[in-house]
Amino acid sequence: MNRKSASGYHGIPRWVYAVAAVGGLLVVLPLVAMVAKVNWPQFLPLITSDSSVAALGLSLRTSAASTVLCIVLGVPLALVLARGEFPGQRLLRAFVLLPLVLPPVVGGIALLYTFGRQGLLGKSLELAGIQIAFSTTAVVLAQTFVAMPFLVVSLEGALRSAGSKYEAVAATLGARPTTVLRRVTLPLVLPGLASGAVLSFARSLGEFGATLTFAGSLEGITRTLPLEIYLQRETDADAAVALSLVLVAVAVAVVGLSYGRRRSSTPVEVRP
Repeated sequence: MNRKSASGYHGIPRWVYAVAAVGGLLVVLPLVAMVAKVNWPQFLPLITSDSSVAALGLSLRTSAASTVLCIVLGVPLALVLARGEFPGQRLLRAFVLLPLVLPPVVGGIALLYTFGRQGLLGKSLELAGIQIAFSTTAVVLAQTFVAMPFLVVSLEGALRSAGSKYEAVAATLGARPTTVLRRVTLPLVLPGLASGAVLSFARSLGEFGATLTFAGSLEGITRTLPLEIYLQRETDADAAVALSLVLVAVAVAVVGLSYGRRRSSTPVEVRP
């Protein structure tokens, strides 16, 4: 029996490659089929119609706003889950990650009964003259609801991988907790934070169910690109396919940027 040298052994049976190829084809073939269906001579006119441009612009603006909101709210959540110790921590993590497995339309209903006109908080907001449901703000909230877990998961994993030894050293040197967070913790996990932010942006860009349920489909106000694609599918299949390709291209670029930004980081000198 011929034995392969240790340097030539990859540890993966050949049949695994065959199954992996089937899995890859399951993802790639539908995209290839969509590209083959694009009406290329009319591609530019289809994606530059007034409604398409308005939907794309709204998607980019709301996705950027929801990503900022994910960072503002998600970073503290990830820090508490990765570094804190308190009763109910596992329950909190389960609730934070729930939107990953929850059907988006269910999330939209939950948001509607929270911020809607007759919702838990919506009644008080309505009395104050603030209406959130079926507005651009509702789009941002819906996107944040479904996208924030991606940032929390990425950042919490980065925090656990980095450990806390550098933070402990900084604390022994007299640095205050806020200084340690600003000068050590965040620079140390910056690649994970950037990756999570980019993935949150990509998820926000593709959000459909919660947005439709909570914000509706008002052109120029709440009709994002996924909603525009859904509506075009009923009236103009060529436009729906063209816009789908645009959304796929943007998502691929965003995900590629996310993985391209992953690099090793070094601790920063801390001064008390």
